[in-house]
Amino acid sequence: MKSQRILIVGGGIAGMCAAIELRKRQHHVDLVELDSRWSVYGAGITLSGPTLRAFADVGVIDDIMATGWCSDGVDIHTAVGDKVAELPTPRVGRPDVPGAGGILRPELARILREHTLAAGTAVRCGTSFESIEADGQQVRVAFTDGRTCSYDLVIGADGLQSKVREHIFPGAPTPAYSGQASWRAVVPRPAAITRAAMFMGPTVKAGVNPISKDEMYLFVTEARQDPDRLEQAALPGILRQLLAPFGGIVGEIRDGLGEHSRIVYRPFFTLLMPQPWHRGRVVLIGDAVHATTPHLASGAGIGVEDALVLAQELDRADSMEAALAAHTARRFERCRIVIENSIRLGDMERTGAPKEDHAALMRSTMATLLTAI
Repeated sequence: MKSQRILIVGGGIAGMCAAIELRKRQHHVDLVELDSRWSVYGAGITLSGPTLRAFADVGVIDDIMATGWCSDGVDIHTAVGDKVAELPTPRVGRPDVPGAGGILRPELARILREHTLAAGTAVRCGTSFESIEADGQQVRVAFTDGRTCSYDLVIGADGLQSKVREHIFPGAPTPAYSGQASWRAVVPRPAAITRAAMFMGPTVKAGVNPISKDEMYLFVTEARQDPDRLEQAALPGILRQLLAPFGGIVGEIRDGLGEHSRIVYRPFFTLLMPQPWHRGRVVLIGDAVHATTPHLASGAGIGVEDALVLAQELDRADSMEAALAAHTARRFERCRIVIENSIRLGDMERTGAPKEDHAALMRSTMATLLTAI
């Protein structure tokens, strides 16, 4: 398809990767981001092998490896720290890219911002849309800064609480609470921790993952009946209590937690929009259309894959309708598997299902994700 004028609403991971990919193909890309600072709130993020492969395809993997931490394999421990198993993480991208990794979310966002701007994307922060209306073969958009413009395509990449989804698909499903929440904290990395490790408590799962030469992040998953809002000042004490049954490195981290630990608490919400994922010349990608829990470390990855596939289909198709239909057809089943199996893994943790069942589901799902998009 010839060069198109494209608007991306949302400057998160999926939106920025879409901008980078579309600019490679010489499309004109405007990106609007409601946050005037274009900032990211969060601690560390785990990157699976398929996610690293997707970032390699976008062209940012070298920066991620230089800033974050990549390694092969995951160690499994009991709550007191005894190692009981190892999980392989095959290298599925470039031979020199390990099968797993981690990075600070703000650092990942910085890398993507730099590549988005270097690609020639026209970015306006502190801005969103007022209205999106079909206008013949184009889409007319009115912005909150008073501007109006017409586009060949509008991409909604504005996250879990997507206003584009609400505007274009009235009555669409809304995010559902999964019954679990996560805790994350950034802590110093001991020299002995060179790859991700998980610690399986009776009702709480904890883990650590290196995110740079000097730091790693602690992640903890717990069952919670309601997605409560917690005061920031209370987080260290609550997290220390959750980690009471743990020994080893997790116990050491627990004893050192404080206000300096950059603790982030977040309930898990999920969403899977039924097909189609587009209406006219407006399409949804990333968390705006499929949001998952982190049990398979694939939420960011499937958003990056959306960006890659959408750009590919715009290249191949003879019409916008054909491109958007092909994009959803390629993406729906893969995203459904990630979301539904992540929910199942969370339910297994909450209900105390046999660890063997949990491991089998994780292995089978990861085998699917290792295949090319």
